[in-house]
Order: sequence, then structure tokens, then C-alpha cells
Amino acid sequence: MPIRLKALPFLLMVLMLANRNVQAAPLAVMDANGKTVTLLQDKSVKATVLLFVTNDCPITNAYAPEIKRLYDAYNAKKIAFYLVYADPELKANVVRQHVKDYRLPCPALLDPAHILVHFTQATITPQAVILAPDGKRLYLGRIDDRYIDFGKARYAATTHDLRTALDAVLQGKPVPHPTTKAIGCYIPDVASH
Repeated sequence: MPIRLKALPFLLMVLMLANRNVQAAPLAVMDANGKTVTLLQDKSVKATVLLFVTNDCPITNAYAPEIKRLYDAYNAKKIAFYLVYADPELKANVVRQHVKDYRLPCPALLDPAHILVHFTQATITPQAVILAPDGKRLYLGRIDDRYIDFGKARYAATTHDLRTALDAVLQGKPVPHPTTKAIGCYIPDVASH
């Protein structure tokens, strides 16, 4: 018995070291065209941005031009962008029409079972999440500070939180503010549908 107790700290250390190197399992969801998309598999991607959006949130829709600018600025730098529609009642054809109407360049993912919502802990639309290649969440929050509260917006943003976070990731630095408060529409709960 004493020999086994002496081995216990060694076994715990081995398990902790082994768990530190385990990467997150790839996350698989359907896109708006009915194809399975598996995130975190492309090893050339430096980070993945999930933008939680919905078709009927006025704040989300107001951010469409900024989403396009972000995509244009960072996609070429090996940052993957995805729109995540987490409303359980939203149909794929409605998502496709929304993407077309607002000229959103990112692939659109459907998350009716909230696989990505639970993994990232997103609660609001629009809300941005940056994931490292190993699945670690590097940022969760607003795109910028244009919206102060419901019905209160600045003419232009003064702090560009998502851009600042992405620049830090690309420079290999920690994200200065890994969590910020997003203003928008709540993601509908799966249980209520």
C-alpha cells in the first residue's frame, strides 16, 4: 500500500502533463448549404473567428459592413471567419437569404443545438469569439464599442476590440482584454423551442 501512495503524485503529474497537450476535438456543424463543416482542423489557420449573428437583430444587421471589412482585412492573414446562426427555429434558406441581402462574405454555420454556443459560452448577437488552433478561447465579446446600450449608439466606434484582439493574436501576444461586454439580442434558448 505505501508504494502505491508514493506513485500517486507521479501518476497525477503524468496525467496533468498529458492533458495539457490534448487539443480540443474538432467541432462539426452544418453550414447553410447542408454541408458539414469541421472547425479547428486546418493547421494553416492562425485563429478562427466565430461571429454569432441572427437575421432579425437590428444591431447584428448594422454590423454587416464592419463584418465585411474585418473579413477582408484578416482572412488573407490566415484568420478563418464564420457566421454562426444559433436560433433553433431559423431555417437554412432564411440564413442564405440573410447572407445574400447583407453581402456577408463569411461562411454561414447553423447551430440549432447550440454546440458552438456552449463551447464558446456566447450569449448575444452580435458577439465575436476567437479560438486558437487548439480550441482555446482567446476572446469573447463585442466587435467594437459603437453600441453603448440598447437604442444608444455612437456615430463611430472609438475602441475596436475584435481588431485589437486579432492583431495581438497575429503578433503572438496575449489578447489585452479577453472578455468584453457585447450589446445586442440574446441567443434564443434551445429548451424554449
